[in-house]
Amino acid sequence: VAKDLGLHLPAMRDRGFRIVSEGRTQYFALHEKTGHLVTAERIDREQLCERVQQCVLRCELIVEGEM
Repeated sequence: VAKDLGLHLPAMRDRGFRIVSEGRTQYFALHEKTGHLVTAERIDREQLCERVQQCVLRCELIVEGEM
């Protein structure tokens, strides 16, 4: 995420970043030391998309401050 946004890690720590997923379970998080998007929760495809061939989990990255 840091690389995609063109930010250095110290700049990311100074800003407020949040990963928001649909529903109550937050499956993704932002690793503070590396800036990588990581799984925050176990993802069970059969439970989430049992009758769908293509399973897609959407999330949004919210960045506080000006870019």
